[in-house]
Amino acid sequence: MSDVVIKVENLSKKYILSHQRQEKYTALRDVMANGVKNIGKKLLSPFKSHPSSINAHPSTEDFYALKDVSFEIKQGDRVGIIGRNGAGKSTLLKILSRITEPTSGKIEITGRVASLLEVGTGFHPELTGRENIFLNGAILGMGKAEIKRKFDEIVAFAEVEKFLDTPVKRYSSGMYVRLAFAVAAHLEPDILIVDEVLAVGDTQFQKKCLGKMEEVGKEGRTILFVSHNMDAIRSHCDIGLLIDRGGVKSVGEVGAVLEKYLDLSIVNSNSTTWIRNQEDDKVSILQEVTLLDENSIECSSFKNSDDITLEFSYRQPSYDVKYRLVFTILDAYERLILTSSNYDLISDVQPGNNKFIAKISSPLLAMGKYYVNVRIDVPNLKKIEVINKCVSFDIYENAYHQMGILGVNEDLGCVHVQVNWKVNTITSEV
Repeated sequence: MSDVVIKVENLSKKYILSHQRQEKYTALRDVMANGVKNIGKKLLSPFKSHPSSINAHPSTEDFYALKDVSFEIKQGDRVGIIGRNGAGKSTLLKILSRITEPTSGKIEITGRVASLLEVGTGFHPELTGRENIFLNGAILGMGKAEIKRKFDEIVAFAEVEKFLDTPVKRYSSGMYVRLAFAVAAHLEPDILIVDEVLAVGDTQFQKKCLGKMEEVGKEGRTILFVSHNMDAIRSHCDIGLLIDRGGVKSVGEVGAVLEKYLDLSIVNSNSTTWIRNQEDDKVSILQEVTLLDENSIECSSFKNSDDITLEFSYRQPSYDVKYRLVFTILDAYERLILTSSNYDLISDVQPGNNKFIAKISSPLLAMGKYYVNVRIDVPNLKKIEVINKCVSFDIYENAYHQMGILGVNEDLGCVHVQVNWKVNTITSEV
């Protein structure tokens, strides 16, 4: 007997987008004049169609949110679905949850599905929390006896005891999510589908939900989890499914799929220089970012004992406002490694073109890929611009990496420093 619980073949979802070709700017007098002209035309020729001169040429366009998507998911798989905004992730989950119909393709699902896609999915705003637990449970296919058996556990997990008999329309978005997740996770579905909705809750409850998902996965049930938190995907999923522009780009071991996703999201993988597009806003401050090695040569691969230099070409418009430049370094799982800024130097910056040089001495980073984000702001006032993942680099050798002793596939942390060990014998039995 096959252990495949979700089988998707050539799945597509098409939407028809309408476009109205309008004048760039239409004054009120023009609208009134066009209206009078149209009335006059209708009076003279009542049976003839007279399209508006403002929106005279409507056009349509076929847009595929998903196109020819195929994959299989086995029982017990914990699948992290990743991709950029607009890639088609939420559309896929809505189709799998039978909220919307596909345009074409075939889906086979074995088992009971519970979905948490949007705040309050399956809830009636006029009913109380208590009543919605029974309603939502019934929607998921649970019997009354089964819901009663799990009721106290659901309420305790959601932490809404005080508001159990209050209509959920008075709940905050966080309370909505807590109760909805508690129902979906505790009524023992065969397949649990969770979208980015968990980001609505507070940090403590997010950890609680992730822990529950881990528990559900260990029970042999299947989980589909969409999140932009790469660390959560890596920690709680064993399979990765990468969607980009409506198609499946990669399916497989979660670490390998995450690397492909991160390569998609950078302007130029392994780039040593980021240069502002000439078509961008002319008042922009940051012009160029470059990675250099110890010899001031452009470089994107370093040992973890090497110095890494970041060079920023920067234009100060005037004396009036002092802008701060901040850079951060993130690892392949988008964990923040370090942050630094030129705050101590901004009072010395002269109007015109400037160059800032930031030298990171022997960062002792773990082997892997790293990304540099840059932000320009006015300290404690406002953010001017952000360039995410403008350059990237690899740490290809770790001077202190004890391969074979610590383990090849272990997550050994973000930094690898030399630790000097010694042993003192307290008593000798020889």
